[in-house]
Amino acid sequence: MDQENKLSEIRKIEGALEAILFAAGHPVSYEKIGEALELTPGDAKRIAEHLAEKYNSNTDGGIMMLLFPDTCQLCSREDYIPYVRIALGIRRGGNLSNSALEVLAIVAYNQPVTRSFIDTVRGVDSAYAVGSLIDKELIEPCGKLDAPGRPTLLATTEKFLRVFGLNDLGDLPEGGALRGAADALIEAEEENEQLSIEEADITEEVSSEEEETEDIYVPDEA
Repeated sequence: MDQENKLSEIRKIEGALEAILFAAGHPVSYEKIGEALELTPGDAKRIAEHLAEKYNSNTDGGIMMLLFPDTCQLCSREDYIPYVRIALGIRRGGNLSNSALEVLAIVAYNQPVTRSFIDTVRGVDSAYAVGSLIDKELIEPCGKLDAPGRPTLLATTEKFLRVFGLNDLGDLPEGGALRGAADALIEAEEENEQLSIEEADITEEVSSEEEETEDIYVPDEA
């Protein structure tokens, strides 16, 4: 009887977690889940991992569960994205430009980095691409380099992980060379289109002529 009660309690907790994630529609931290369910963040994460096994093992189901280092999220399975787009009238977002993908690859595989490091690797000014990626919340300032001028350091965000279907940076595709790394990110983006609606509005970059006149925020190197 005690065993039955314990299993019943676990199922109830999993149901509560499922309800929280469904209602949220975005990643929820294990800390917040723990507060709601009166669990430690570690126990909340273990419950989430067990629930994720159920969702992700059912390959015919329309929902899957993504696990991140500090959060988790329910999302539509990739196979059913076309139906979701049609039913909800969601337009398909354009891909990132080659320049943006190159900058994103440099940051992802070398972070944290400064903008001057990115410029040096690419051999061109990357101000527009950096600012655009910050606006899209794919990279963000993460501190200052302990060097003269204290330039801003840049790193990828949790949204970057969601957009490319990664649980953590250890899941980054192999890609040592710049072009190879960018191509790997393109492939990861195409294979993980189950991204939530919030990621569907990444629009295509403007032309290089427009880039020169666009007034956007760029982290101050000084």
